[in-house]
Amino acid sequence: MESTIDTAPAELQLAVRGMTCASCVARVEKALKKVPGVLDASVNLATEQATVQGAALDADAIVAAVAQAGYEAAPVQRGAPRVEEEASGLPSWWPVAAAAILSLPLVLPMVFHGWMLPGWLQLLLATPVQFWLGARFYRAGWKALRAGAGNMDLLVAIGTSAAYALSVYELLRGPAGHGMPQLYFESSAVVITLVLLGKWLEGRAKHQTVEAIRALESLRPTSALVRRGGQDVELPLAELRTGDLMVLRPGERVPADGRVIEGSSHLDESLLTGESLPVARRVGEAVLGGAVNGEGLLLVEATRVGADSMLARIIRMVEDAQAVKAPIQRLVDRVSSVFVPAVLLISLVTLLGWGLATGDWQQALLNAVAVQVIACPCALGLATPTGIMVGTGVAARHGILIKDAQALETAHAVRTVVFDKTGTLTEGKPRVVAVEGGDALLPLAWAAQQYSEHPLAKAVAQAARERGLALPAADEASALPGRGVRARVGAATVHLGNRRLMQEIGAPVERWEEAARRHEGDGRTVSWLAVDEGGALRVEGLLAFGDRLKPTSVAAVARLKAMGVDVVMLTGDNQGAAALAAGELGLTRYVAEVLPADKAQAVRDLMAKGSGKVAMVGDGINDAPALAAADVGFALAGGTDVAMHTAGVTLMRGDPLLVADAIAISHRTYRKIRQNLGWAFVYNVVGIPVAALGLLNPVLAGAAMALSSVSVVTNALLLRRWAPTFTPTSTSTQGETTMYELTVEDMTCKHCVGRVTKTVQEIDPAAKVDIDLPAKKVKIDSQANLDKIVQAIDAAGYPVSARSA
Repeated sequence: MESTIDTAPAELQLAVRGMTCASCVARVEKALKKVPGVLDASVNLATEQATVQGAALDADAIVAAVAQAGYEAAPVQRGAPRVEEEASGLPSWWPVAAAAILSLPLVLPMVFHGWMLPGWLQLLLATPVQFWLGARFYRAGWKALRAGAGNMDLLVAIGTSAAYALSVYELLRGPAGHGMPQLYFESSAVVITLVLLGKWLEGRAKHQTVEAIRALESLRPTSALVRRGGQDVELPLAELRTGDLMVLRPGERVPADGRVIEGSSHLDESLLTGESLPVARRVGEAVLGGAVNGEGLLLVEATRVGADSMLARIIRMVEDAQAVKAPIQRLVDRVSSVFVPAVLLISLVTLLGWGLATGDWQQALLNAVAVQVIACPCALGLATPTGIMVGTGVAARHGILIKDAQALETAHAVRTVVFDKTGTLTEGKPRVVAVEGGDALLPLAWAAQQYSEHPLAKAVAQAARERGLALPAADEASALPGRGVRARVGAATVHLGNRRLMQEIGAPVERWEEAARRHEGDGRTVSWLAVDEGGALRVEGLLAFGDRLKPTSVAAVARLKAMGVDVVMLTGDNQGAAALAAGELGLTRYVAEVLPADKAQAVRDLMAKGSGKVAMVGDGINDAPALAAADVGFALAGGTDVAMHTAGVTLMRGDPLLVADAIAISHRTYRKIRQNLGWAFVYNVVGIPVAALGLLNPVLAGAAMALSSVSVVTNALLLRRWAPTFTPTSTSTQGETTMYELTVEDMTCKHCVGRVTKTVQEIDPAAKVDIDLPAKKVKIDSQANLDKIVQAIDAAGYPVSARSA
């Protein structure tokens, strides 16, 4: 159970305007951290937002600190829909177009040699580019200068102003009628045009990096149809409350998380969980806000609304992951803090060196300008955040929620994955497969653990109900972690648990030892039931439970091994059950009879061996310490909220294959970040000396600078093409499911698709159904008999004309 005391620091989200490079990011962060009460601040250049944490945050003081640093800031509401803004009624590309039109005549003489515009006409064309369209660089550079720092805009403003001023000087002093003086108006104008073009292309690309957030936000309907007093009333989503009865018509989105009260249908949860096929939902089952209802009319009781809904939590997790810096970004921060001053120094040395060595101060000035232009650190500031944003976004589309950049960077280096068995590798729904003892054994076991939520307790209750047994009264019930339960039933104290519990209480187990060993040898979990009545302790018998592996568990283990990752299984089950499961999974390393408190220590022991990063995969409250202890935790979303809050990665489907997918996307994202940083660093390390040596003119420097920024963002956007590379299609872990392909006639619309899917899943609720409507093909992955499926589809009015397995 989660603590009700919130000790986390307060958090403030800001939209920051005017940032152009990594130096800007470093300066804003420095300003924010100086504000009293601020404990930490993180600024993201790609999203142009800052996250501030601290105690008793003063929003006005924080905004003022950002303004003093030369930028504009305003608080924004977490989870509020993103608003796309335009500076004016004109399209965003108009400054680029205007600058290009004015600069083109200046560039033509470079193409058509011997033809030159008059000097006064060059001045007339270059001036509006320099001081009107390039005014943004002067404004931002002046703010940075007033704050005692430098940024990309300052470099562009100084460099282009030097080229422009030199041209004006040459034009004014040139003797009339004695030829055209050497002018550099094209350098200043084209550099500004190229920088504007690069920033526009960069902005368009950055717009695509937040696509995942926009896609999730689009799942929120604006209103909800609610049944109140027998009337269906449409309300704004903000007025929806927990306990309201939502009416879901076919094709509508679910307004909030809830539980089905009436009806049955199939829901498309693909953008929430990554599950490509519609899932069946019946009375008593949970539905997620944002899912699309299929063919049925549902009445759903709202259980979590607004910020508490799963969709809102997913959006927050993706936003947090995109806002927090990766550890690799610290190198960029250290470099950017001294980058601009160092560039200005190198530029000055270039000017003096060339001027004193050659006496050609015009060429010296152009070389200095080229140094300033090519050194703009835009690519450095964008390299990491764009990679993280696109990587976490594409992962979320496939049902993988990465909590923060730390988890993303750690997951790629995982070399050992530790799986909890029950509910993670297995279905987590054990069944009572044998009862050894008298007729009273099952009712007593039911009574003893009727208040427990343990999977074995649910299995006992289900078995008792199926047999039509009555539930005896019980009190003084208590859980014995890792051993079992104890309760008072009538005049007797009933103990139900494993062998360790029997040893602790000194129960005589000899009579049932042979039966217990037989069931344990078959891989079953055994619970012993002992009764203490009037001081006489006796063992009444035992229950044997069986669980089966998830259909994708074997494939998940095999894929991790193929990736070079070791797999270890932890379980509280006995050695026999653990050995049987390990054998089916193809595992050689497993630890059985592990108490919940010992799982974390088992993970620490593996980490202490120095065999690379260790990941823990689990779904229950008892897995939370181990998830926290591991280098990175993977929680299954079908598990408890505690596990999800503790883990660095949440898997929205209970599919162990997603673990390998999460490691794969982490590896791909980290590789993109390294490629981007490598490109950005190499670009500056190579470009600055080349410009200082006079081998690069300002125009080419401007083009290279723009290309660097755009290429970094574009490279990150290539991550959007990532998709899981492995999908099981034929058999489950125990060889019980088969992939069938049917040709089904008379399907004409999505309603038909829903009816065929519903028909199949009424026979096998766990069946996977994939329908290609134009081709009339129905692929079914099911444990059910094919003949029975075909008969049901025929009876629903859709003749099956061909079939194959």
